[in-house]
Amino acid sequence: MGRTSIPDIGEKYENEEPLTMLTAYDAPIARQVDSGGVDMILVGDSAGDNHLGYDDTLPVTLEESLSNTAAVDRAVEEAMVIGDMPFLSYGTSIEESVTNAGRFMKEAGADAVKLETAPYGETTIEIVSRLTELGMPVVGHIGLTPQRMNQIGGGYVQGRGDGSSATVDALVETAKQLEAAGAFAIILEAVTEETGKEVTDAVDVPTIGIGAGRYVDGQVLVITDVLGLSQKSYKLSRQYADLNSIVREAVESYVDDVRSGAFPASEEVFDVIDDEE
Repeated sequence: MGRTSIPDIGEKYENEEPLTMLTAYDAPIARQVDSGGVDMILVGDSAGDNHLGYDDTLPVTLEESLSNTAAVDRAVEEAMVIGDMPFLSYGTSIEESVTNAGRFMKEAGADAVKLETAPYGETTIEIVSRLTELGMPVVGHIGLTPQRMNQIGGGYVQGRGDGSSATVDALVETAKQLEAAGAFAIILEAVTEETGKEVTDAVDVPTIGIGAGRYVDGQVLVITDVLGLSQKSYKLSRQYADLNSIVREAVESYVDDVRSGAFPASEEVFDVIDDEE
């Protein structure tokens, strides 16, 4: 059957079928996400605070992102794999941006890359244009952009137009520019529902929301939030399992079995010694 392609995404979009995306950062989870039927897997720089133990996304290196993406690529058969370009792996120059994006596809097996874009972000929009010209599919990302968290001062909902929140008009215009530059989809993060609807109505490419309301073309969530592996809960997310409790109980049972001598049992031993000798 092969991986989900951009024409596949386009067909679902034209048929008004809601699109599904989840993050994954390693092979075992990616395999399960893929078998669950998701359309796209984003190997996000959200690995920073959800997989690698950092406080946020900023410390994530290009090499870490490539390694995570390659692990996901090796496990996935059907979902589109999108590599998320980490902080300062793009934007310093067109040449470096193109080279680094190319590594996601040539070395890590990604089907596309994602770049965050500030409101009216001319530099990133130019990079998107260059990448798509060279045949590298790009997903845009507007609204709350975690790589700019130090600049905006925190996780403020965007589209309110007050203080550290961009206006609806700014986000709509940025989305239009990303579409014109060749982005085949746009992620909208932590924006007002009005913003999600206005952007979706303004562009002819799919919008994928995370905290963007009900009037977008698809949804994306962070897998650790979905599975109940996160330390925090977020308004924009929904927990579908409680793996924290399941994993903890499994570890506690293992520790108890080792300490009591119940593990390993004879059926878990090679060439068992006959205790009756």
